[in-house]
This record gives sequence, structure tokens and C-alpha cells, in this order.
Amino acid sequence: MANGFRALILGDVVGQSGCRAVLLGLHGLIRKHSADVVIVNGENAIDGFGITPDIASQIFKAGAHVITTGNHVWQKAEILPYLDSEEHILRPANYPSGVAGHGSCTVTVHGVQVGVLNLQGRVRMWSIDCPFRKAKEMVRKLRQETKIIILDFHAEATEEKEALACYLDGDVSAIVGTHTHTQTADERIFSKGTAYITDLGMSGPRSSVIGFDPQIGIQRALTQMPLKNEVSNNPSFLRGVVVDIDPATGKALAITRIREESVV
Repeated sequence: MANGFRALILGDVVGQSGCRAVLLGLHGLIRKHSADVVIVNGENAIDGFGITPDIASQIFKAGAHVITTGNHVWQKAEILPYLDSEEHILRPANYPSGVAGHGSCTVTVHGVQVGVLNLQGRVRMWSIDCPFRKAKEMVRKLRQETKIIILDFHAEATEEKEALACYLDGDVSAIVGTHTHTQTADERIFSKGTAYITDLGMSGPRSSVIGFDPQIGIQRALTQMPLKNEVSNNPSFLRGVVVDIDPATGKALAITRIREESVV
């Protein structure tokens, strides 16, 4: 973009199929959309639950500048030291103090500094610290370094996501929802300049139930038994958005959904 700064943001990477699609397709997406900074949610990369240092490193090598996560980030024990040592992989900032990792970072791309913040919702999820209060605290700190701030809000409820967007309108460049794995069609820019979408969707198997084997999903519904989900292993699609931002003000100029099919 000639007079702005463009962020490419991909939703939850799910399983081996989602990883293949991202690792093989991300460079092409970056070129196609002339993206400056790339953010990928990787919390479901390993068998649908969690991420490992090896996969995170591969996603970085594929072109991601920052990896965000969510409630499943804790599933693989080997990720805990990595969350402390790698500043550009985030876990939700509103977990209580003392847990591994950090919830925000800054990255400089093409001479432009970008702040990235990761938060987790509380409606129909674990009741952790308040994401609204934590957001205000973290945004104040990030705005001392940059006007461009992108927030991944990993949450279940549309109401909670929209409320946070209204609360932070004008304070951040973009708020993108993750977690539900289904891309919504409500992308827009709020009155004070914050871009928003309720959910980016997933980067994962096309023929699936939110990334998992449909037959298991059907049996879970029919029997109400706690059957273990297994990730489908068929070609994936890539879902997310590109957001154009004015680097001088941090205001969003445009937001466009991404819906790409993968052959792997």
C-alpha cells in the first residue's frame, strides 16, 4: 500500500493440514497482499490443541512476525520455556501473574514499529483476569512506543468481542477475534478508527467440524459422550484479514477478509 501500512492476520492454525497450508502458502499470501507485518494465531497447530517450539519456529520461518495463541496454548509442556524465551510468541495477557510467557510485544518492520496484544475472553471460558481492564493497561504501555496496535481477542462470545471493540475504539488499530474457527462477515471500521472482525476463522481442514473429524462431531452430538476430537487431515483453507493502517495516526483505513483455498 503506497501511503499506509498493511497487516496480514491469519486465524487459528488447526492441525497438520492447517500447518501445511500456512507453511507452504504464507509467502504467497504475503506477496499477493503486499503485507508488511504478519500475525498468525497458532494455538491449535498440534493435533488441534496447543503448539510446540518446533512448529512455532517453522511458522516464523514461513513469514510470521508474531504468533498469538489462546486458551489451548498450555496443552504442550515443552512450549512453556519457549513462551518465556521467544518474545514474539504471545499468550493472553490477562492470565494471572506468575504464568509463563507474556501477552504483548512490539516488532519493527520496514522501519515501522507495531504493537501486538493478545487477550482472552471470559464468557463461556475460564474466568481469568478482566480483559477490558487489562486491555486499557497494556494499550497505555504500548502507545508509549507506537501508535499501531493490533489486538487478537481470543474469545467465545460475539457480545464480549464487540463490547471490547467499542471500549477500545480509537485506542488500537485493529481488534480481530479468534477461537470459534468460523469466519464472520462483519468486518468494519468503528467511528474512531479501529478495524474489527468478530472472528478471523481458522486456517485448517475444509471438510471438518471446526477443524475436526465430522463423524466424531456427529457422534458427540448424538450420544453426548465426551469423545476425543481428532483433527481432519484433508486440504485446508486459509482465513484471516488484511488491515490497512495509517502509520502516522494508527487509525485503520480498510479491512478486507481473506478466503484462500489450499491444495495441501
